[in-house]
Amino acid sequence: MNVFESKSGILANEEHLDGFLKAFEHGTWPKADWTHAAHIAVASCYLIAYPLEVATDRMRLGIRHYNHCVGTRNTDHSGYHETLTVFWMAIVKEHLAQLPLKTPRLEAVRTVVEKLGPRRDLFKEYYGFDVVKSVEARRAWVGPDLKALP
Repeated sequence: MNVFESKSGILANEEHLDGFLKAFEHGTWPKADWTHAAHIAVASCYLIAYPLEVATDRMRLGIRHYNHCVGTRNTDHSGYHETLTVFWMAIVKEHLAQLPLKTPRLEAVRTVVEKLGPRRDLFKEYYGFDVVKSVEARRAWVGPDLKALP
């Protein structure tokens, strides 16, 4: 069971969610807990609070900073990945848009993490090449070649 699944985890209440975001932004969140679900939770929070462009910029800077703090190098072969970040921001935005208006933040984050947390490989439905290993895609946005983003 990870911190997102447990009843005492970061999605237990707003206070825990705020603590998680603060730890991510300060680079103190445990590296072992920086999972795909954690990425989705941060993306959801940023997209709830900010327009897509601002949320994406915060995510870019946040992941790079976090990686630096926990000792993960941001290189052509590890760390921050521009295409995957932009891809997931678009996917999370679409899932948030499907929720009823005025859905409380915690409920919205829980719902999106529940739906997308287990779908780490969703990008394979959109990309016909190994986007993860592509240096070009790591450095700069590369649009999908199999189907358009929502």
